[in-house]
Amino acid sequence: MDRSESWEQFLLGTDPQLRFGRSILRHIPSSPRCKLCLAPFAGIGRPLMRLIDKSPWDRNPRVCRYCAKWLHKKGPGGADVPAALVFADVRGSTALAERMTPQAYAELIGRFFERASYHYVQRGGIIDQLVGDEAIGLFLPAYAGPDYVNMAVEAATTILRVTGHAEDPWITIGVGVHVGQTFIGSVGAGESFTDFTAIGDTVNTAARLASAARTGEVLLSRDVFERVVGRNLDLESRSIEMKGKSLPLESFVIEPDSYSSVLSSGT
Repeated sequence: MDRSESWEQFLLGTDPQLRFGRSILRHIPSSPRCKLCLAPFAGIGRPLMRLIDKSPWDRNPRVCRYCAKWLHKKGPGGADVPAALVFADVRGSTALAERMTPQAYAELIGRFFERASYHYVQRGGIIDQLVGDEAIGLFLPAYAGPDYVNMAVEAATTILRVTGHAEDPWITIGVGVHVGQTFIGSVGAGESFTDFTAIGDTVNTAARLASAARTGEVLLSRDVFERVVGRNLDLESRSIEMKGKSLPLESFVIEPDSYSSVLSSGT
């Protein structure tokens, strides 16, 4: 098998070793977890994971040592695959950091990352990045299932609900969701390998949707809205100007008063 085929097998979820591992490890507490195999880095599962070399990798604590070695063997590369991206973005993080002690701010952001990570993983998502004030979830049909777009929307809506946006939020965020063909592959090469991630227009569009969302909103691209099956949703539409694009991006708004209807109508 050549390198491109190996990456495609990994990303399409036909690699039997990874798929079997995720199906078992997702049920062992607790977060944080390896973004690939879902090995728990804390809680009752931690001692066992350390015995089988699934402790956090020193170059990237979001990936376990075992998976890092596994990706090293694949070598640099990647593949174009269908994916849904969820960007959950904290509002006013600079002002928050100014008003709080560094420790209190770190604890608040850590709490947000923990909640977002949990709900991404519960719906089969991969924690693509937890950086600055953003939690980015990556949903591939291989891991989240054929309803991967639904899973992305449910994760986005649930994150807003559990952060209190239906009533009184303990942290203010906005979320964007987009779907499309996405290049997913390695960052770095050989000994300088550090991670794998998604890049390209799908990622940029999801990020722009999150940036344009108002506090407590999920903005869905039209591509997501049209592919969310099994729901009869009457959502407000909104046009968003995107730098470098001649036409505005059409989006659909999920507001706090529609969280419950979106979740209850999921398939």
